[in-house]
Amino acid sequence: MAEFTYAKGRINESLQFISKEMKEFELEYASKTWEEYQKDNKLQKLMDRTVENILTALIEVCGTLLASKGIAAENYSEVLGKAAEMLGMNPAEGEALMKLAIQRNRLAHRYLDFRWQAIKIYIDQRETIGKLLDGILKREKS
Repeated sequence: MAEFTYAKGRINESLQFISKEMKEFELEYASKTWEEYQKDNKLQKLMDRTVENILTALIEVCGTLLASKGIAAENYSEVLGKAAEMLGMNPAEGEALMKLAIQRNRLAHRYLDFRWQAIKIYIDQRETIGKLLDGILKREKS
C-alpha cells in the first residue's frame, strides 16, 4: 500500500473556507427566524447551502486527518466522531459533531421536512465546530 501524503496547504485552505463561511452565516443568517426562512425561497437556499458547505468541508478535512494517520471510518458521522476523539475532545462533543453529518446529508439531499431543523442544529453546535477547527489548526501548525 502506498504511503499517504497530503498537502498541508489544502487543509489550511479548507480551514480558511470554513471560517469564511461560518462568519458569513453569523453575519447574514444566524438571527433569521423560522418565519423569515419559510417565506423567502432565496434565503432558504442561501442558508441551506452555506451550512451544507461548512459541514461538507469539515467532513473533508477530518477525513484527511484520519487518513493521514491510517484511521478508517465507515461513514461521515464516524469521520467527525473519530476526528474529535483524535483531537482530545470530550465524548459529548464528539456525539454532537457526529449528528452534524446527518444534518449535512439532510441539506445535501434536500430532505424538505428537515432543512430548518438542520440549520438550527448547526446554529446550536457552532461553538463545538469552532473547538474542532481550533484543534485542527493547532495540529497543522505543529
